Amino acid sequence: MELKGNTILITGGATGIGLAMAEEFLKLGNEVVVCGRRMEKLNEAKRKFPALHIVQADLSKKESRINFAKSILEKTPGINILINNAGIQNETNITDPDCNDSMQEEVDTNFVAPVHLSALFVAHLKQKKEAAIINISSGLAFAPLAIVPVYCATKAALHSVSLSLRHQLKDTSVRVFEIAPPIVDTNLDRGARDKRGMENRGITAKEFADGAIDALKNDVFEAAIGMAAGLREKRELAFPFMNK
Repeated sequence: MELKGNTILITGGATGIGLAMAEEFLKLGNEVVVCGRRMEKLNEAKRKFPALHIVQADLSKKESRINFAKSILEKTPGINILINNAGIQNETNITDPDCNDSMQEEVDTNFVAPVHLSALFVAHLKQKKEAAIINISSGLAFAPLAIVPVYCATKAALHSVSLSLRHQLKDTSVRVFEIAPPIVDTNLDRGARDKRGMENRGITAKEFADGAIDALKNDVFEAAIGMAAGLREKRELAFPFMNK
């Protein structure tokens, strides 16, 4: 796909891999809008990259998503690429009857939101000569880490939906990509990694962004970056090794 001259919306784009992707897309000559829940992080991103457009939104709520999509499309009608990147990860004991609250937040943020946002934007995207929906899943979609079971399940569900959405949009101008990161050295899982004593800090956010850009440039519609490729290819073998 063409990676310059686009108008790109990145959810969860104020920090981590979302911000790293935003930086690379700006370098390539694109207009980039990022959204996030925390205004202070959005302002930090704007100070670092003044060309960014920033929008505060909590995409875990249905009405918020509807209002967000309406506002974005009114203010930035040129958007032709939606990147569903926003996500949260919690350590969850799914044998605990009280796990529902944190579980629901993960499901709403990681799975319901990208599916609903795609639906809200797809009619607009179909009008563009070239358009894309890019879902950021995870290597853990293929081989789950049992300490974060709900996160892994939401990413597996996003992988499945990406396949179906790609099929449903196959006769339109909208291409559907799925990019699966490996462990990336961001705040998403840093605390949990420290608690587990993991020495592997993962790749940098920039390394992930470079891999994602390369996959998009070469029309790799399902791209597992770095170690995520191994998890996809050897998922049955990886699970017992990862969860000793």
